[in-house]
Amino acid sequence: MQGTIVGVCVSDKRGPKQQASTVRLIRGHGIENDVHAGNWHRQVSILTEEKIDEMRARGLELTHGAFGENLITRGFDLTAVRVGQKLRIGKAAVVQLTQRGKTCHTRCAIFYQTGDCIMPTDGTFVRVLKSGSVEPGDAIAMAPDLDQVHVAVVTLSDRAARGEREDLSGPAIEEALRHEQHGLAHAVVTRIVMSDDRKTLEKKLIDLCEDDLCDLILTTGGTGLSSRDMAPEATRAVIDREIPGMAEAIRAKGLAHTHRAMLSRAVCGQRGPTIIVNLSGSPKAATEQLGVILPVLSHAIQTASGIPQDCAR
Repeated sequence: MQGTIVGVCVSDKRGPKQQASTVRLIRGHGIENDVHAGNWHRQVSILTEEKIDEMRARGLELTHGAFGENLITRGFDLTAVRVGQKLRIGKAAVVQLTQRGKTCHTRCAIFYQTGDCIMPTDGTFVRVLKSGSVEPGDAIAMAPDLDQVHVAVVTLSDRAARGEREDLSGPAIEEALRHEQHGLAHAVVTRIVMSDDRKTLEKKLIDLCEDDLCDLILTTGGTGLSSRDMAPEATRAVIDREIPGMAEAIRAKGLAHTHRAMLSRAVCGQRGPTIIVNLSGSPKAATEQLGVILPVLSHAIQTASGIPQDCAR
């Protein structure tokens, strides 16, 4: 399903917005210089031209932005998009629908003129997953390829990267995901083998989060005491915050089998909506550690998405 952006609007204060020739959507923020941008789930508002036309039929002279909407579409059925689904807009931007309709706490000028306002019932709200500029004439389309859970498995090994030994941990982790019963069996999995280089890993993690829009990144290797073991340092450099309970649970489980588990420096954290987890380098240890956190990973991914939801009982 595809439609067209017919108007873009922005305002630095609440109320009606001003039409613009182009707007810049910023990942995790919203529209540049717009009052509703920020670290929350209703970063950008969308209305269809068809709904605005219904209000115009009542005799109102309405310009784009009159309802405080940022983007106006034509030929695109927003009601067919479920909360959580992703949309491509323009050449680069990707957004995720987070809310349909809203509660208006104050009455706007449109309501006082007509006794009605379409934003509470027909307004659609999204958050920005991938930055990009948007202007009238750009396409807006559903992105079913992005609606599946995307997992990257990154094997860190100088020898495997040089082709001197086979990567066994990456395939083992993917196999464990395929057979688990906690919601990730059908995830799209990308496997990567790279050297134990901190700066290269930092760049790869950022690219996987921001360009590939991965929901989960699992690194394997580089968590020990060797001078080349830099997975925790690279992970801390790119995450917004740690998820210490995951790493603690992994080490606690390992200590039941060997005292050497306390030597792991593995880190778990979150960059935007992406969860990043460091696992050990051996196939056996990596799959056992993954098994410890699998029961909570789907919930963690959903919660990190930023879409409001009821807490699990």
